[in-house]
This record gives sequence, C-alpha cells and structure tokens, in this order.
Amino acid sequence: MNECALIASVRLVPRREEHRAAARPLSAAEAESLAESMRAFGAGSRLRLLWAMFTGERTVEELVDLTGLRPSAASHQLRLLRQSRLVAVRRAGRHAYYRLYDHHVADLLEAIRHHHEHVGPADTGAALEEERERLLA
Repeated sequence: MNECALIASVRLVPRREEHRAAARPLSAAEAESLAESMRAFGAGSRLRLLWAMFTGERTVEELVDLTGLRPSAASHQLRLLRQSRLVAVRRAGRHAYYRLYDHHVADLLEAIRHHHEHVGPADTGAALEEERERLLA
C-alpha cells in the first residue's frame, strides 16, 4: 500500500470537544437509527467478541480461543459487528486482525459494564461486596 493510500484509509475520530451536545433533543429518525445500532450489543456472543478486543487487536483464531465460539459462529458475529461499525478489520497475509472501531466503542463497553454492576442482578451486588471485603482485608 503506498503512502497516499494509507493516509486515505485512516479515518479520524472526532475528539470529545468536537461532538455536538449529547443532551440535545433526539429526533424520531435519530432514535430509530440509534436503536438499530444498539441491537448489535444484544447478543452475548457479540459482547464476548467485543470484550476480547477491548485491550487490542486480535486474530480470528485468538478470538475463537478467547470466547469459546465456533469459528463459523465467530465469523458470522464479526461480520455483523463490522456492518454495525463496532469493529474494524486489517488484513495481513493470511490473517485478519480485528479491533474495536474506535474509542467510542470501548467507552460504551465500559459504561455498559459499570451500569450493570450498579443495577444488575442481585448476585452482582454480592460479588462486588465480596470484592470490596477482599480489598479491605
């Protein structure tokens, strides 16, 4: 790939201060578009794949090993995540390297997990209490 092609393929992600205010009113069309985007988070297998990429790029083989998914299931879910622009892929030789699309996806995953820790099932609260006691001991 020549230098111009490489530069053209890099997608810049706006910095936080370059976004419009998140608290602005939500139109019906934007609400539907956001709801469609959020459906990608609605499957445990896709969430496991996303979390496996939380710390960096992974090959399909690594993702299969980390998630326990069958290769065909992982490939199908990765295709859906690519279409939703939650992951990006880089090909090098025979390998495909998947990563979170941008820092917003990592922020969403972190927020989802932290929210669930606060309002999730009762056993989550017990696990947090046990962890707190362990840290204080």
